Amino acid sequence: MSIAKRGLQHYLLQLQHHPLRTKALTAGVLSAISDIVSQKLSGIQKLQIRRLLLKVLFGFAYLGPFGHYYHILFSRVKKTRKQLPRRWWSNS
Repeated sequence: MSIAKRGLQHYLLQLQHHPLRTKALTAGVLSAISDIVSQKLSGIQKLQIRRLLLKVLFGFAYLGPFGHYYHILFSRVKKTRKQLPRRWWSNS
């Protein structure tokens, strides 16, 4: 089994056991990668560490948890909506 496949399996296992923590860490890492790429593409010679750390903090503390709880709320609303009777003006 390749390293990438083992890494993906481990990630998915962590996602099942610790979804909030895994999503927060993933959002922080992806925020860091995107900021590094954007700084390099914009021509910044020296990496702005303060800016990078703020992006990581924003991804970790806001984007990951917000996405986690948003999808939980959305799935509950969707289940509730399916239980409502159909109306002539509703497409669902």
